[in-house]
Amino acid sequence: MKKQEKKSNVSMESHLIHGVACTPKWEYSHHVVPPLSSSVTYRLDSVERGLAGFKNLAKMHATDVDTQPTYIYDRLDEPTRSMLEDQLAYVENGEVAFCFATGMAAISAAILFSLRQGDEVIFHKTMYGCTYSLSANWLHKYGIKSTYIDMLDPDNLVKSLNPNVKVVYFETPANPTLELVDMKAVADIVEAENKKRPNGREIISIVDNTFGTPRCQRPLDHGITATAQSLTKNVGGFGTDMGGAIITSKKYESEIMLYRKDIGGVLAAKCAWPILVYGLPTLVERGRKQQESAYKIAEYLENHPKIRRVSFPGLKSFPQRELAERQMRDFDDNFAPGNMIYFVLKEDTEEKATQLLNYIAKNAYSITLAVSLGHIRTLIEKPGSLTHSMIPREEQEKARMDKSGSRLSIGIEKADDIIAGLDDALKNI
Repeated sequence: MKKQEKKSNVSMESHLIHGVACTPKWEYSHHVVPPLSSSVTYRLDSVERGLAGFKNLAKMHATDVDTQPTYIYDRLDEPTRSMLEDQLAYVENGEVAFCFATGMAAISAAILFSLRQGDEVIFHKTMYGCTYSLSANWLHKYGIKSTYIDMLDPDNLVKSLNPNVKVVYFETPANPTLELVDMKAVADIVEAENKKRPNGREIISIVDNTFGTPRCQRPLDHGITATAQSLTKNVGGFGTDMGGAIITSKKYESEIMLYRKDIGGVLAAKCAWPILVYGLPTLVERGRKQQESAYKIAEYLENHPKIRRVSFPGLKSFPQRELAERQMRDFDDNFAPGNMIYFVLKEDTEEKATQLLNYIAKNAYSITLAVSLGHIRTLIEKPGSLTHSMIPREEQEKARMDKSGSRLSIGIEKADDIIAGLDDALKNI
């Protein structure tokens, strides 16, 4: 789907609701709601057509208007998922998108598709627990080295580059501390290094945009090669369907399509459809409401005597506020710090944090003790014991994760109700 086919005079907010109803790959102009395809396999007119489809697998997802798809089998390509992928590519200002069954399937594919034995991946040391597990427990089994550095200082990346480095991977905002990595600085370093490299050995930079969401930032605009994100979270928005996506340029289309075909993990049409029909169209409005509440809740926490530190990019006290304002911008170029908050108790012990969250689980109506994030319900968790528990404690400390650190994902409830639940819990610990 070419970008010029979009309504250039229409806001992104409206485009996410209406999309495009007619492309060379499908036509549903009589549908108010995009249709759901529900067939695993497709009838072929001839053996020759099927053969051509397999040969042109990588081209089936191309954005050229002349491309006609040959649907053969769901794992290769199918219409509903393809509609979602075109929308995701557009919203992230990318050329192509590839959807996977989960966020981790997308992250794994983004990291692995270009690697070979002997390659090295550089990670920012603060990251999601399962991504850390992938890097620490699995990559070395395939002869791939994982190196962890502090990318808050871009010079650390410069010092870490060597001919074996093939991927630079980081989250911004990072899970769970919300610290930011300067995307433009990383992209410039990678670009400078790639000018010295032979064709095929260029470094790929990848940003996990799950926390940021395309509503708050578009990493490709800063020169990043690809974004990988969980669609289960903010993009899906309702906590009903899992999914993940990679968005990048057409340069990597063939490799990623081939990887997905052979490794699997493709997003099912029945999971793609609600993300396309409910998730993306409401992303801006949900995000706006969640962000407004996050401001109020972060300010409340910052002023509470039992709280030592609050991390929220929208606070004036946020250490990287200038960087946040520069790279976290919504579709109308307004500052967009998102809906995630990380806070640390003054009594920084695991026991105290557990006591707080257990009280909330039993007594707070508008706050739910649960992992995941980006849902319409406000979720709270203790990363050190839950989502990041597979990271050894000493590595958590290196990643600046506090013993009593709690992660809040703000939903669309009334902010005063969320604050009341927090206030009651803090009074009773």
